[in-house]
Amino acid sequence: MPKPVKPAWVIEKERSRRAAAQETVWLFGIHAVRDALANPRRQKLRLVLTKNAADRLGEAIAEGGLEPEIVDPRKFSVPIDEGSVHQGAALEVKPLDWGSLEDLAASGAGQPLLVLLDRVTDPHNVGAVLRSAEVFGARAVIAPHRHSAPETGALAKTASGALERQPYLRVGNLGETMEKLKAMGYILLGLEGEAATTLAEGLAGTAGRPVALVLGAEGPGLREKTRETCDRLVRIPSAGGFGSLNVSNAAAVALYAAASR
Repeated sequence: MPKPVKPAWVIEKERSRRAAAQETVWLFGIHAVRDALANPRRQKLRLVLTKNAADRLGEAIAEGGLEPEIVDPRKFSVPIDEGSVHQGAALEVKPLDWGSLEDLAASGAGQPLLVLLDRVTDPHNVGAVLRSAEVFGARAVIAPHRHSAPETGALAKTASGALERQPYLRVGNLGETMEKLKAMGYILLGLEGEAATTLAEGLAGTAGRPVALVLGAEGPGLREKTRETCDRLVRIPSAGGFGSLNVSNAAAVALYAAASR
């Protein structure tokens, strides 16, 4: 009797699961490598250092429990982008598993405050957002699997250690995630430069309520569906008619405002 044929979506899901299991990330730079070595949640695979970097990392190497490969600075051969400022330190790791959206949003560490990124693909911007999210006590930064910055060495270096401590959750569908958060009681504030309501006005009356700040990529901003799903669209006022902030700076300002309610 022939075996039943699996549906295409089942095959694709299994393929994605296998690919995720095989995925690794190369972190680089003294700070990013030190924080990853100190993170017990991080699965570490291979540590490549110059003698100078090994001396600088010192106790972090012992804490990480991984024997380093000491290499000549002129032969620092690891698969990272040419020109990356690695400072003689690189660490191959598995991506972090932060658990479910529901657990993070309902009972994660910090304030009931989230950042949602709609197609923000620049790893430097996402790294900076993670850093601000950690500073202001957000529970998580959330982005879609597709059209977002994955966990990379460049992202980790910009985050300056925040990637090891600040949950960065990538979801299958941002719109569905937004609807789930609304059902959990979150107020979704979408940042839009042309919005009639200011950020302060949008936050008024939300004290004690969970808030999710939704930011889009520079240029296109929030997608139409994302804007429609937000509870309110708000803007950060500017002194001049043409002033604007990039997405990471806008996130920092909005996080400070929301955390200070």
